Amino acid sequence: MIEAILERCAGIDVGKKFVVVCVMTGGARDEPYTQIKKFGTIVSGLQRLPEWLVAEGCTHAVMESAGSYWKPVFNLLEAHVGVIPANAADVQNRRGHKTDPNDSCWLAHLLRHGMIRPSFIPPLAVRELRDLTRRRRQLPVPYPSSGIYPAVGNARNHGGPNGCSVSFREGVTSR
Repeated sequence: MIEAILERCAGIDVGKKFVVVCVMTGGARDEPYTQIKKFGTIVSGLQRLPEWLVAEGCTHAVMESAGSYWKPVFNLLEAHVGVIPANAADVQNRRGHKTDPNDSCWLAHLLRHGMIRPSFIPPLAVRELRDLTRRRRQLPVPYPSSGIYPAVGNARNHGGPNGCSVSFREGVTSR
């Protein structure tokens, strides 16, 4: 049996509607005691997650960094515990019998024994700057040479089939 490195850690399986967390506690040479809890992905459910992890004395948590559902959970937890985002290909469990509680326990087991290579996540300041840059690129860009500015709105308000309208500098709108 491989000796454990961490005595209190958590494995987090993040889904669209809920988050399943397995907390493993126990001595390095002992069989760990596991607790599994499910949290909703709405704000009130996610806010209870770091409170529970801190109450259980968790110092580290691991989650798969696949898709986009893990990002809000990571952002919420990084101030409370050491969060390790893991590449999904590195932490795949055996085939068959895959359930969220089993996945979270497998992640906690890997973390407890130091078998996870963390993914790179840039610091908070860099992430915020990236978000700002992406948001700026998504804003409508004026076409100064033609005087036409695209405006995208609600289809009910503008009456167009896809809700798009074009406005001119003079204020005249064409659909």
